[in-house]
Amino acid sequence: MFKFIKSLFVPRGIKTTAGDLASKFGLELSGDPKTIIRGVAPIADAISGQLAFYSTEQNSIAFKILPISVLKNTKASVILLQPEQIKNAPKGATLLITNSPRGEIVKILGEIYKEKPRYGIHWSAHIEHGVFFRKKRSVYIGQFSTVERLASIDADVKIYPNVFIGRNVKLGRGTVIYSGAHIENATIGENCVIHSNAVIGKDGFGYTRQNGENIFIPHVGRVVIGDHVSIGANSCIDRGAMTDTVINVGTKIDNLCQIAHGVVIGKECFLASGVGIAGGTVIGDRVLLGGRVGMANGVKIGNDVEVGAMSGVFKNIPAGEKHIGYPAVPSMEFMRMHAWLKKQIKPRD
Repeated sequence: MFKFIKSLFVPRGIKTTAGDLASKFGLELSGDPKTIIRGVAPIADAISGQLAFYSTEQNSIAFKILPISVLKNTKASVILLQPEQIKNAPKGATLLITNSPRGEIVKILGEIYKEKPRYGIHWSAHIEHGVFFRKKRSVYIGQFSTVERLASIDADVKIYPNVFIGRNVKLGRGTVIYSGAHIENATIGENCVIHSNAVIGKDGFGYTRQNGENIFIPHVGRVVIGDHVSIGANSCIDRGAMTDTVINVGTKIDNLCQIAHGVVIGKECFLASGVGIAGGTVIGDRVLLGGRVGMANGVKIGNDVEVGAMSGVFKNIPAGEKHIGYPAVPSMEFMRMHAWLKKQIKPRD
């Protein structure tokens, strides 16, 4: 009974076969193409009817190579693996063979656990006159969402319940907006994902001191987000004061991040949870920012820079460098300083 109840809360995959996956993704197949797959599981935990993968790829230090015994003893019906590992697979298993199991498993997960299509506008959604739909029948808008006039919504957009889309917002094809998101003064590209409670396009924290008082500076810029960008839950991206705040193609922003007015972030960047970027900062392409990194106003970060978690960046960082610390310094300099400090600490008697 417990197993049945537990199964109700586990994501259910679409039933498919090894042959179908091999054909769809161009994989070499060894074994029975009619082997049924009902889900995907880690190779150590997989049972009959499930697919698992085993790989010795080391694309990142975060990927751990499992002992070969895990492959030899798996109960998975279908195994995705490299050609050199065929000899270690258990007898009777159907094999999907590729040089990059880690790359292919991403595609397979998307295929087996893809969400059922959603279409239509719920009767409780408030859609003002003057909203432009590129292909209205392909759009989904959930309960109690609001779309104000002059907004533009392209084909295949999904807007979940309780979302607010302001005037003049443009949503590109295939973009998904999850519940609670609030979007104004923004242009969002194709196939973007905006997670729950993200706030995009509100005024930035811009004030000037006049006659002993803090006077707010009106913001008239926008937020411009490129294609394939992901914005995490509870993250905020402020509109520019006079220039636009820009997030370029392929950048991924984690939960609870703050992007201030006028910031420009390059292509294919990764910002971990808690990152805070002050106004006017310019970040290059493929930059990696660890959790809770903070950046001062107007800093310029070159391409391919990496900044370690909880660092404070107060000056420009040239392309390709790795920095860490508060204030952030080159990684080797930080390590030397740390080693020197350890030597100065005298053990207690």
